[in-house]
Amino acid sequence: MAEETNQTTENNETNPAPGGERRGLNKRQRGGIVLLVIIVIGALLGVHRWVRSKTHIETDNAFIESHVHSIASRVPGLVHRVAVVDNQFVRKGDLLVELDPSDYRARENSAAASVEMAKNETSGDYAQVESARANIGLAAARLEQANLDLRRAEALYAKEVIPREQLERQRTAHRVAQMQLKEAQEAERKAKAMIGISGTGSKDARVAEKQAELETAHLNLSYTRIVAPGDGFVTRKGVEPGNYVQPGQALMAVVPLEGAWITANYKESQLAKVRPGQNVEFTVDTYPGRTFTGKVESIMAGTGAAFSLLPPENATGNYVKVTQRIPVRIAIDRRSDPEHLLRVGMSVVPTILTGQTFGDVVGFGR
Repeated sequence: MAEETNQTTENNETNPAPGGERRGLNKRQRGGIVLLVIIVIGALLGVHRWVRSKTHIETDNAFIESHVHSIASRVPGLVHRVAVVDNQFVRKGDLLVELDPSDYRARENSAAASVEMAKNETSGDYAQVESARANIGLAAARLEQANLDLRRAEALYAKEVIPREQLERQRTAHRVAQMQLKEAQEAERKAKAMIGISGTGSKDARVAEKQAELETAHLNLSYTRIVAPGDGFVTRKGVEPGNYVQPGQALMAVVPLEGAWITANYKESQLAKVRPGQNVEFTVDTYPGRTFTGKVESIMAGTGAAFSLLPPENATGNYVKVTQRIPVRIAIDRRSDPEHLLRVGMSVVPTILTGQTFGDVVGFGR
């Protein structure tokens, strides 16, 4: 009896109802339609994802970078005071570290005293120059008189009025006067050299030397106050009061977040349509659900491997092709991060909007 009922049901589903009307689709037809719908939806989703992969270039190999100002001392000294703590925000010119200025202040005072002493010594040197000039005038007058006496003696000797011995004495006196003038001129040049007088003007060489020493001492004293080179956050502080530091020793770092950027390592196959100036949207693992914006700033001139410490050598015969990654620098739009939430080293997922349409991707826009 049950078998007859099942057979009747199957006949009712496969055969039209009385009057020539169909009751509906059978199970096989409905299954075929559902499968076709699934295939169409899958194809549409696949095409959509493929087109999006061409118009929205995405990578998860990206992180935030920024300039890092390494703070170091320019002079040796004992740390007198540390005015900041880790993660503190500082402005340009704010005091970070102060060294003990006692030794450098004493050196500055000593240099200032040396300048005054040099000025006094130079006054005596100028007096020596004036004395040397007077001696030149005296020697020149003696030489002029010797010239007159020699010409007179030669005239008298020609008339046989004086003996030859007297003429020789006048000639000797003339040569002596010449040598005295030359000696006076050399003495003047020596006196000028002592204070640095030149033919085009005067320059107190000794005072200038001491003045330079004073300026150096003043600079060294100013170096005992180490200030922030720009706005930023203090990090990696490794100095405490009482430490003795040497020139060039790293004390801390100041990181300015205003100039931070993203370094995104895209595959070389993704960069065909990437150009500087294109808009970028990116998310940060620290703040899920929030989207930040930026722009493509530049594309590196080579792959990351090409500039590594040990670049690959593919001419050895053991070549294996590996898709390379090229760093792309992305400028962060500060308007999308007014609270300065982004920090150096954070992992981000940037998406470059190439601006292509569906027609451009599939070739209709050519």
